[in-house]
Amino acid sequence: MKTKTTFLISTVVLLALLLPLKNNAQETDTTLWSLTRCIDYAHQQNIDVRSSMLNIKTSEVSFDQAKSQKLPSVNGSVSQNFSWLKGEDATGASTGYSGNSNNNYQVSSAVLLSNGYKLTNRVKQAELDLQSVKFNSEAIKENISLQILNSFLQVLYAEEQVKNAMKQIESTTEQLALANERLTLSIISKSDYLQVKSELASEKLTLANAKSNFEIARISLMQLMELPVNTAFDIVRPDLEKELNQARTPDAQSVYETALGIKPQVKSAEINAESALFDEKIAKADFYPSVNLNAGLGTGYTSAFTNSTYFNQLENSISPSVGLSVSIPIFQKNQVKNNVKLAQIGIESAELNQINIKNQLRKSIEQACTDVNSAQEQYEAGKEKYTATEESYLLAEEKFKNGLINSIDFLVIKNSLILAESDLLQSKYNLVFSYKILDFYAGVPISL
Repeated sequence: MKTKTTFLISTVVLLALLLPLKNNAQETDTTLWSLTRCIDYAHQQNIDVRSSMLNIKTSEVSFDQAKSQKLPSVNGSVSQNFSWLKGEDATGASTGYSGNSNNNYQVSSAVLLSNGYKLTNRVKQAELDLQSVKFNSEAIKENISLQILNSFLQVLYAEEQVKNAMKQIESTTEQLALANERLTLSIISKSDYLQVKSELASEKLTLANAKSNFEIARISLMQLMELPVNTAFDIVRPDLEKELNQARTPDAQSVYETALGIKPQVKSAEINAESALFDEKIAKADFYPSVNLNAGLGTGYTSAFTNSTYFNQLENSISPSVGLSVSIPIFQKNQVKNNVKLAQIGIESAELNQINIKNQLRKSIEQACTDVNSAQEQYEAGKEKYTATEESYLLAEEKFKNGLINSIDFLVIKNSLILAESDLLQSKYNLVFSYKILDFYAGVPISL
């Protein structure tokens, strides 16, 4: 008994020691997520993407059903009937009821021979609709990819802001120590010292806000990916220097012509316009006669024929049939005529939608080209401004250390450097994003 108790206690202690280690391992397991991995995961989890995949499956079933409508239909039927008749003898007296049973078996088949090519056109339309749904799914994936790209860059941008804020605090902390020494030696006034101290407090607030923005950016990315928020989530830091100013001179017309041949939303609109033409053909088919071929095979049994067995009656009662029926439309209350008109309106609507999508694409590409040109200029201007401001800051810092300028003048120059650094950082990520958008329209896969 003592041995069992000791074993149980040892097991509980061992589990108590191992479980925290396991949980801690899960919390510290930081698997880096690249942009490509984020996009792939979002494509698998995003509800809109998954819904579009279900739409594809639905269209595949509809296409298969449209093809199956050309096949003959076959039906079988079995019936069992009972009947009773009241009998009379030679004197007219009732002899009671006598009953009969009847069995009937029938197999019938019908096939449509002609209906103005309605079925053929429906098959072609269903195939086009399937292609359109597939392109719609691709368009949804592309839209999600762009959102992930933007959110991914926001995380990188927010992280750099945190690093810059920490660097500024480190620098100001050293300056505050120097100011404190000078205040002790009565070289500077307490007002100058408090100016530096106030600047440090302001930079700490900036750091707190930067950290908050970074966490918000991380959470936004995870939520966009439909990934449960995880403190261990971390992303790959790509080398963006190679992505910077490439001195591009994008031609909007050239990019637009390329995009017309590859963008799924354009292909989907083109297919929808082609599908709308079949609506008119299908509607016009109702003006024409439809021809059906029918065939059947039947047999039966009745208990009234007592001189023949059940199976003999079935064999002797076999009656095959075949027939041809023609349905000729004469007057359908203008329904067919109006259906054709509605189909023609649908064609015009599909054509307008196609034009609209192409126009939207052209405008987006024109804007993307303009954004690239502007972003390149802003980045170059930002670099020049930062370089000049940094030189001014280094000179002012040297003067501040030597007591040649007061803290107010020094902090004005320092804040100018911080602003120039922030502007440069923003222009850097704007430029990278602008390049990626332009590449997207040119058919280049989204990656960093």
